[in-house]
Amino acid sequence: MPRLRVGVVLLVPPPQSIAVDALRAALGDQTIDRLPAHVTLVPPVNIPEADLSSALAVLRAAASATAPFGARFGPAATFWPSSPVVMLPCSGGGERVVALRDWVFRAPLLRSLSWQFVPHVTLAPDVQPERIPAVLEAVKGFDCSVTFGSLHLLSQARDLTWAPLASYDLTATPLVIGRGGLQLELVAGDRPDAEAAAWAAGVAIPESPFTISARREGAVVGTATGSTLGAAATLSGLAVDPAVRRQGIGTHLLATVQSLAAERGCGHMTVKVGSEVEAAFYRSRGWRDVGSVPYDGGETVLVRRLSR
Repeated sequence: MPRLRVGVVLLVPPPQSIAVDALRAALGDQTIDRLPAHVTLVPPVNIPEADLSSALAVLRAAASATAPFGARFGPAATFWPSSPVVMLPCSGGGERVVALRDWVFRAPLLRSLSWQFVPHVTLAPDVQPERIPAVLEAVKGFDCSVTFGSLHLLSQARDLTWAPLASYDLTATPLVIGRGGLQLELVAGDRPDAEAAAWAAGVAIPESPFTISARREGAVVGTATGSTLGAAATLSGLAVDPAVRRQGIGTHLLATVQSLAAERGCGHMTVKVGSEVEAAFYRSRGWRDVGSVPYDGGETVLVRRLSR
């Protein structure tokens, strides 16, 4: 049975990640080109591909139950003599990291551990023991404070590079809407997870992206994708499964997109549509025409001002 090698992490956000990577490079961390600066919640574990949906469900539940939180890392320390690792231990907010780790450390992401969980950011995973005191002295003045706003599932490729396979925004307020006895779950992140990407195959993910997937009983029934840049947001795609249209799913997706863009500081959002039916959908929800773009049968550009 095909298996995936995955791990669950909190990625250190910029600009702090830039400073951490500079230290990693100075200390000779050979993994810097393969693995971004991070806090490990679930160390590498092999799971059957068939269990990926269950793993994603665990992460979605954890993210929806956790609010964004701040943490502080440093000064540098080591796990020696247990392990020749030099790292930045979590010196503030560690209880929040541990709580989130407990959420995600469950089947199918469970694995046996050799060490007790200690929240930290690794600076160098394999320092010669005799060099450790000098390394700690060299970086003793460094610490940093970060705010974690998302949870990431990383996957390891054959070249040993780790890349995000899924990400979920921490919200602490699950976006679950009931209609007709069935619940609609709206999940935001900066990239689609494997299920949403497969469902919306062919949808390009632009720079500074966002993606929201809607699920019923765990199955994807709609997605919305786009990007934000400064005060402007662009909705590049909104799709709903034909079998469940006219049930308000598109409206909920659109409202969630607008809320997300406003939270990112955007004052307006635009969308291009290729039919009068699509244009009417947006107009009835407060969008207005701003022009047209010649393209095959023609495209209409609509804009919506956002409340901040």
